[in-house]
Amino acid sequence: MTKLIANHTQGQPGAPLLFTFHGTGGDEFQFHSLGQQLMPGAHIISPRGPVSEGGMARFFRRTGEGIYDMVDLAQRVEDMAAFISQKRHETGASQVFALGYSNGANILAALSFVRPDLVNHIALLHPLIPWAPQAQPGLAGVRVLITAGQRDPICPPPQTEALRQYYDSQGAGVRMHWHPGGHEIDQGEVLALQAFLAVKE
Repeated sequence: MTKLIANHTQGQPGAPLLFTFHGTGGDEFQFHSLGQQLMPGAHIISPRGPVSEGGMARFFRRTGEGIYDMVDLAQRVEDMAAFISQKRHETGASQVFALGYSNGANILAALSFVRPDLVNHIALLHPLIPWAPQAQPGLAGVRVLITAGQRDPICPPPQTEALRQYYDSQGAGVRMHWHPGGHEIDQGEVLALQAFLAVKE
């Protein structure tokens, strides 16, 4: 298993656990402070993507824009599942949240397709899942927030809508937030994320 570098803020006893996953070229600090603002007192863990693409950190390899190395992705998902399991055990948190942006949203979504038991509340900011995931009954009851831009050149709205429909068909509790822009995160998304993370039970 690849050893992951991560930023870690210790939370209060019994507090929930929040993971944050950066986008391509980000790092373990990109969303860590946002996590602290949105969930004060929680355990916050922000891993750095272990793959380098032109010096930019990512969570898995790709061969082109929107073309993923699926073998590498499967291995990275396995490694991330082990990492999250370890951190859940170390913190003792019963409620686990995660937010990911772009490439970080993609690894988080891919993780949920095979290990839906690890994270109870999943926030996917501008995900791109260019394949049809297999049915996953374990997603029933998992809370999912998807945010996206209507003019996102990287994450086409039809694929975002297909992902929403997938989670809905598996029995997940899905919320969808659109903004009129592109791949950037706007203030409305932050407010939607804040409302989503406010539910701790």
